[in-house]
Amino acid sequence: MPHALRRWLPLILIAFGALLGLVLLRESLSFESLAQNRAALVAFHQAHPLTMPLLFIGAYALIVAFSVPGAIWVTLTGGFLFGLFPGALYNVTGATLGAVALFLAVRAGLGEGMRRRIEASDGAVRRLSDGIRANEVPVLLTMRLVPVVPFFIANLIPAFLGVATWRFAWTTALGILPGGLVFTSVGAGLGEVLARGEAPDLGVIFQPHVLGPLLGLAALSALPAVLKRLRRG
Repeated sequence: MPHALRRWLPLILIAFGALLGLVLLRESLSFESLAQNRAALVAFHQAHPLTMPLLFIGAYALIVAFSVPGAIWVTLTGGFLFGLFPGALYNVTGATLGAVALFLAVRAGLGEGMRRRIEASDGAVRRLSDGIRANEVPVLLTMRLVPVVPFFIANLIPAFLGVATWRFAWTTALGILPGGLVFTSVGAGLGEVLARGEAPDLGVIFQPHVLGPLLGLAALSALPAVLKRLRRG
């Protein structure tokens, strides 16, 4: 296989999987689909209490790895089926496994070449890269805690910068845990919401009592990088 094709192959497979998932799952990853299939999901879970969590985590990981839109509805489904706990554990595990798979695929493809180009550059990109590498853990945690950077992009940037896999994995799991708990909690209450014929309030994460602690955690995670810069100054 030509070297150029080998470098691009992981991203080609990801793009193909994303397109396929978008076409096949576009209507499945929605509130309407969850409402229509809730009885079947509950019945399957009751019939296969050990298999269902494994299938759920695997499906969540694939959706994240191929960046298929609609992961939020999978998170809500996890809360609906398994409750806040172990639903939050299953959600975070599936999302982290998918993120790590995408991270490794990108790094195996264009990641190494991109890292060498960044290191050889001399300008704003290099300075930004050096700044992130000098504060890897705070930056990685902040990107997850305050999702200003899309989840997909937050998986790509560390791959291009050569972040260690174990550091990427644990900061991803820890960083998405607070938000995961919030949306899993919303999912855990979906039974009553669906019984009333209503839709879940996904804007709950922007309410002060939820957003405030998340921003506080993000500020706390960024504190080491700020202190380091102040000491250098």
